[in-house]
Amino acid sequence: MRKTIALAVAAVALAGCGMLPGQQGAGGEERQSQDTGPLTGRSQTVREPAASATTPQEPAASATAPQQPAQGGEVIASREAKVMGGGQSGEARVEITALKRQGRTVSLNWTVTALSGNVNLHNGMSTGPLTFSVDAVSLIDPVNAKRYRVARNGSGSDAECVCSATQGQFLKKDESSTLYAVFAAPPPDVTKINVEMPMIGVITDVPIS
Repeated sequence: MRKTIALAVAAVALAGCGMLPGQQGAGGEERQSQDTGPLTGRSQTVREPAASATTPQEPAASATAPQQPAQGGEVIASREAKVMGGGQSGEARVEITALKRQGRTVSLNWTVTALSGNVNLHNGMSTGPLTFSVDAVSLIDPVNAKRYRVARNGSGSDAECVCSATQGQFLKKDESSTLYAVFAAPPPDVTKINVEMPMIGVITDVPIS
């Protein structure tokens, strides 16, 4: 009896997670044109972390195996931009520290730092003025012409995003905020993807670990 209840609870949890590709309201994929519009940012840096040295006890990696970047909190891509939103203006730097594949999802982690003025994270990265989250951030696969929206925990209109809440976050100079969002995973052969963020623009070729 306990085993049956446990299985039922697990099934309900998976059904409500809203992370699987193609599920209604689940932050799945969309067909997109290659044109993402003009960018608002001014500079971008993408870093490929060096692979750790192979120890004598470990077999050398196959020459044909895809090399995945190590993402342990180091900056793998960044972009600076002049930002406007909610009557606030300033300059910000975004640093992506992880884009990690986990089964059928990928998790994106990044930090926003105000370089000058005021940076509106309160609703500056949300889909609506009262959303107060980063649910407008998306992943763009330019090869397969698909866009991946942030996953949601249900299919109804009140389903919340699987992402950071940002209510009340107005960053002043040198203040930072660490954020995250979860998406349906692109195909396994997609090892780099573009990240589009409101206010910031598009950060291209971000490696997926």
